[in-house]
Amino acid sequence: MKLQKKINKIRTRRANRVRRKIKSETQRPRLSVFRSHRYIYAQLIDDASGKTIASVSSRGMKSKKKTELAREVGRTIAEAAEKLGVQNAVFDRGKYLYHGRVRAFAEGARESGLKI
Repeated sequence: MKLQKKINKIRTRRANRVRRKIKSETQRPRLSVFRSHRYIYAQLIDDASGKTIASVSSRGMKSKKKTELAREVGRTIAEAAEKLGVQNAVFDRGKYLYHGRVRAFAEGARESGLKI
């Protein structure tokens, strides 16, 4: 239990540090990612109005591996952003380290033309 509290504290500090840097840039929408054990979720958020522009999740998608699903979600959110006329976004990885599924998600979004 003690170790889990320490891990949660580290994650909270990391999320606050990441978001503090991102909040200074309000011209571009924020591309936020949430990773659960099974799925990955993404949102394009306009911080000026405080509203979600587009959202995508891996629920209902069929694939072999979770990293492949993350890459596919990245491509899908980039396509949704392109339909809305958004070409640039600020990547908000939140409390997660930039590796594994989070990295695959970002690479998938970049492959589809979204500039992060």
